[in-house]
Amino acid sequence: MKLLRFGPQGQEVPGILDAEGNVRSLDGRIPDLQGEGVSLAALDAIRSIDVQSLPVVTPDRIGACLADMPNFHCVGMNYAKHAAETGAEPPTEPILFSKATSCLSGPFDPVVIPRGSTKSDWEVELGVVIGRYASYVTEDEALDYVAGYCTLNDVSERAYQFDHGGQWVKGKSAPTFGPTGPYLVTADDVPDPQALRLDLSLNGETVQDSNTSDMIFTVAQIISHMSQFMALRPGDVIATGTPSGVGLGMKPPKFLKPGDVMELEVEGLGRQRQDVVAAQ
Repeated sequence: MKLLRFGPQGQEVPGILDAEGNVRSLDGRIPDLQGEGVSLAALDAIRSIDVQSLPVVTPDRIGACLADMPNFHCVGMNYAKHAAETGAEPPTEPILFSKATSCLSGPFDPVVIPRGSTKSDWEVELGVVIGRYASYVTEDEALDYVAGYCTLNDVSERAYQFDHGGQWVKGKSAPTFGPTGPYLVTADDVPDPQALRLDLSLNGETVQDSNTSDMIFTVAQIISHMSQFMALRPGDVIATGTPSGVGLGMKPPKFLKPGDVMELEVEGLGRQRQDVVAAQ
């Protein structure tokens, strides 16, 4: 299934794509897509609905595929070529950090450069949505805890991330720094999360073009590893790392400015487009 949310910002309702690619409204049929609303049990309940009986709609706006999330987890330096371009040694364990959930944004909404920003950057990523409570799970069973997958842009302010002390969260969490969606694609429609192309273009020029096969730690390894240190809950999102081609790794480095346009996609999960604007 491909689930989505549509409507004016702050008033989105859930929907689903039918076999012909039409958006059909789930408004009033299910809770919003967040938390227990995207648990494995909730997704099974959605599968029991006759999609053809739902009204077809033509949305003016597609919002984030989740209304909110308990946690927005991230993995750093998880692509071999990305680690190489930044001059970092490949990690021996997943590097974990967080984004504030308040950065959640729609896949076609503008990305706002924060006040004082000088080094805002782009990061196309595979997003993983957890579908059941996960604690001390093995790698072999880890994918059984996945509700689905989505396209993410882990927008990052590198000066805030590296030059202000403390943890990376400061450079990852500005409002609009978490475009998510357009779709939550359920796990049964993604046979192998380690075989997905992902790409990002800036002003029409491709700057990131890779495959999840370049991940240092697989989705299963990430979930299992995280579950040894914390409990994962339905609706938690994990951004699994970005491939090479970020602005920080260019020579000289290149960063976002108002007027730029980012377009990005993870294979089978939908394409995003964001205009970059200055903070008001």
